[in-house]
Amino acid sequence: MIPPNYSDICKPVNDLFSKDYPFGAVKLEVKTTTANGVSFTVNGAQDIKSGAIISELKTKYADKVNGLTYTESWNTANLITGQVEVANKFAKGLKIELFGSSALNSNKRALRSKINYQQENIFARVNVDALNPAVTADVTVSREGALVGAELAYDVNSGAVTKTNSTLGYAGPDYLLTLQGNNSLNLFQVAFYQRVTKNVEAGARAVYDYKNPEGGVSAEIASKYILDKDAYVKAKVDNAGRLGLSFTQLLRPGVKLSLAGLFDTARLQENTHKLGAALTFEA
Repeated sequence: MIPPNYSDICKPVNDLFSKDYPFGAVKLEVKTTTANGVSFTVNGAQDIKSGAIISELKTKYADKVNGLTYTESWNTANLITGQVEVANKFAKGLKIELFGSSALNSNKRALRSKINYQQENIFARVNVDALNPAVTADVTVSREGALVGAELAYDVNSGAVTKTNSTLGYAGPDYLLTLQGNNSLNLFQVAFYQRVTKNVEAGARAVYDYKNPEGGVSAEIASKYILDKDAYVKAKVDNAGRLGLSFTQLLRPGVKLSLAGLFDTARLQENTHKLGAALTFEA
């Protein structure tokens, strides 16, 4: 079994806590695919408080025969990006990515390359930033459900290691337990996810900052309940009293609506709460 990449080791937990919670914004997403395989995605979001609108147009073409994928996007910040991916062309499990971006109204530029290699029990990646010379590498190794991962970033100009992260975990048939040590083992996170039944998911995570022991441990729990094949609800709460609720409904095939709210239960009378909605069309 191929393990997840380092960023996705905690994906079930992160999705439970973050996905379907469009706090503080109204979001619209439209996805379509043409007959020749070109997909278009339009994203738009308006901040409820400021009224600012951010949108993006993304196109993606996949040549499955040659293992080639090309993606480009343009957003309201006048940032144009392009990405080329070549998968399984030179070796099985090897994917090479080239990414570039340019801001039309500034000198902001980016040029990066990434090499992904995945085989049974291993997933490794190397990311090179050419314009701001830096190298980031990570690897995940799995064995009979056990997961071990590490991530390292090196700044070429300063000659210094800028990031060291590590993760230990165990993935069972319906649960996941992880322990992460980030920021050179100064920030620790324990996370747990379980599919309790076919309709119920639950998770918890706790974070401790070694450099700020006075802050104590921050903890939160979350759950998801599937009402039927077209609808589900989610809830989460942390030890600061912030309560998040969301409801997602498939209105019709290809049309999904999510409504969410974040409420500060310690300050119910104050204007600190956030509401949001997201509507997705997919053809």
